[in-house]
Amino acid sequence: MATAFNALLADRLRDPEFARHHAVETARIAAIDAVINQLDELREASGLTKAGLARAIGSEPSVVRRLLSAQAVNPTLATVAEVAAALGMKVTLEPMSKEERKRITEPMRASA
Repeated sequence: MATAFNALLADRLRDPEFARHHAVETARIAAIDAVINQLDELREASGLTKAGLARAIGSEPSVVRRLLSAQAVNPTLATVAEVAAALGMKVTLEPMSKEERKRITEPMRASA
């Protein structure tokens, strides 16, 4: 099954517009997952409960539970920055590796 999927994906990735959309979604999902997972790890390491973190940012506990537990999450940058600040962190950008630029940036720019 995975082999058939991979073959279909490889075929679809030949289309520059599909490759661009795939690269965008792959980057978006990976970035959000990495940030949310790191924030949750920091929360646990700091000894804060999700409810405690919610109080620290002036939010309802359900908001933080959804942010850190939901399968499909798409937080605003403002929310991420506020949670990060409550955990003693700040949001920064870092350059992609050459491999990441080849896999993500190049397909995104190919149709520009």
